[in-house]
Amino acid sequence: MADNTTIGMSHDTTTPTTGRGWQITWGVLLIVAGVAAILMPGIAALATALFFGWLLAFGGVFEIAYAIHTRAQPGFGWKLVSALLTLALGIAIIIWPVAGIASLGLLVGAFFFAGGITRTWLAFHLKPRRGWGWVLFDGLLSIALAVLIAIGWPGDSIAVIAVLTGFWLLFSGVWRVALSR
Repeated sequence: MADNTTIGMSHDTTTPTTGRGWQITWGVLLIVAGVAAILMPGIAALATALFFGWLLAFGGVFEIAYAIHTRAQPGFGWKLVSALLTLALGIAIIIWPVAGIASLGLLVGAFFFAGGITRTWLAFHLKPRRGWGWVLFDGLLSIALAVLIAIGWPGDSIAVIAVLTGFWLLFSGVWRVALSR
């Protein structure tokens, strides 16, 4: 006869803490990788550029397949051109990763600048509200970082990409460890 406490309940023995060890391990590995990326900027920037290049190349291949699959629909030519450009960009970054690093550095600077302008504008629209100064600070800091990247480009691109990659890995690891505790 079945125990009344188990009727209608699954016998799943997993608990929310089952993956806790893996979560901590993954977090620690990300922290180590982040520190290594900051300490070895050349390798980190090269790995980041190559990873991005391969993502673009695979994305281009999938876009080509999609364009061919949907060739009867309007816009086939544009889809195919876009796919070929994506594939070509990915291959170019894989073949010339140093140029890819410089391009990524410039792209990061452009994103910082655009984001800084947007957040500065937003801060002045939020001005009467509490905390608007933090938005302004974020915007101005982003613009300053963009200017520093532009001044040091392309020579400092390796450091920019490596530090951003390193801090991203480091903070990803920290929050994983923090949430698993």
